[in-house]
Amino acid sequence: MIVASSSGEEVKVKRNIPNSLSLSDAYPNPFNPSTTLSLAMRDGGEVLMEVFNIKGQVVSTLVDGYLNAGDYPINWDAHNMTSGMYLLKVESAGLIQTQKLMLVK
Repeated sequence: MIVASSSGEEVKVKRNIPNSLSLSDAYPNPFNPSTTLSLAMRDGGEVLMEVFNIKGQVVSTLVDGYLNAGDYPINWDAHNMTSGMYLLKVESAGLIQTQKLMLVK
């Protein structure tokens, strides 16, 4: 990123945007009965990925443990779940990402 001052001088800007955890959009979404997404880890670390129902209850734990750096395809098979909206939450190294998932049967 290049930023200039009003006098035209280049100003260095330090960006502190964490990018050690990346979660792709689930596909398909809406889905029936399963959906897939990708989790990318720049650095290895403990990861917790859970699916919550609209009441905030954990209905599925997709990942719970240490993952090395790399890309991981994640599939959620919800054949035993009821239709509705669910929230996917992934947490690692203090970073949290969430995503809405819609199961339509």
